Amino acid sequence: MVTLTIRESSVNWNLSWTEALGFATGAVCVWLVARQHIVNWPVGIANNVFFIVLFLDAGLYADAGLQVVFIALAAYGWWTWAHGGGPATSGALPVRRTTSAEWAWLAAGGVLGTAALTLLLDRATDSTVPFWDALTTALSLTATYGQCRKLLESWWLWIAADLVYIPLYAYKGLYLTSLLYIGFLALCVAGLLGWRRTLAAAASRPATAVPA
Repeated sequence: MVTLTIRESSVNWNLSWTEALGFATGAVCVWLVARQHIVNWPVGIANNVFFIVLFLDAGLYADAGLQVVFIALAAYGWWTWAHGGGPATSGALPVRRTTSAEWAWLAAGGVLGTAALTLLLDRATDSTVPFWDALTTALSLTATYGQCRKLLESWWLWIAADLVYIPLYAYKGLYLTSLLYIGFLALCVAGLLGWRRTLAAAASRPATAVPA
């Protein structure tokens, strides 16, 4: 892996091309999601590939495996955004709120996933941060599913994940990636506000009359 070492005061930043490309594609992807642009999905897949390499090298095994799941979810999200979530619907998928049943499933999956991954990483790998790696993985998966379905509250899950990712990546020496996630956090807030406006505008439009 080609790296560029930047020395500033007492901190050495070992910047790889993989991390730089992950930075660029990740920022573009979140910017596109916030604007509900379907191109976010192929850009996101490229970002996942870069991060697989980066996280394996850093020993963040759950995050590396998470990228493979993200690629599968991206294919699903790409299809749902294009077709409205079903073969009978040709329009774009609308933004909506998360139902109580969806929250229950997401919460159960997040808790169980965090517990199972923490145990796996602690016993089967040399990870130094098994719980935090597992927690961010579970939060990211639930947030990505919500994004695939255009659930407004998926942005809150991303915000929670980013608040853990920022110090986690700095701790692992991935300073540029940590900086990227500060940018992600700001973009997530912007995305939340934008999707709220979209939902409010849709709610304010008069319902289309159904012909008798």
